Amino acid sequence: QVQLVESGGGLAQAGGSLSLSCAASGLTFSVYVMGWFRQAPGKEREFVAAITSKYGNTYYADSVKGRFTISRDNAKSTVYLQMNSLKPEDTAVYYCAADRFTSFASSDYDYWGQGTQVTVSS
Repeated sequence: QVQLVESGGGLAQAGGSLSLSCAASGLTFSVYVMGWFRQAPGKEREFVAAITSKYGNTYYADSVKGRFTISRDNAKSTVYLQMNSLKPEDTAVYYCAADRFTSFASSDYDYWGQGTQVTVSS
């Protein structure tokens, strides 16, 4: 049974930082592309960042480029999202997801975590 468990969400002030983690089990983590998505109230789920399996190539939404960093540790089956220079508009539930192929579309991802709330106050 595949499980993705996010942690590290919480409350931060604008300009601050938070670090998210997503621990995976039940799948061969090293062959999966890992992505982070977010969903704010009343909005659709949107792509945030992704990291490929073999070479660790990274991709970011324009809205977070230069502020967020995605990374992975295949030995720990964990993907991370370091979020710096946070803005109130970053407030959302953040989800990690796994897919065999690189994609920016949430519908393509096979497995999802339960999400972790990130709230940024102004």
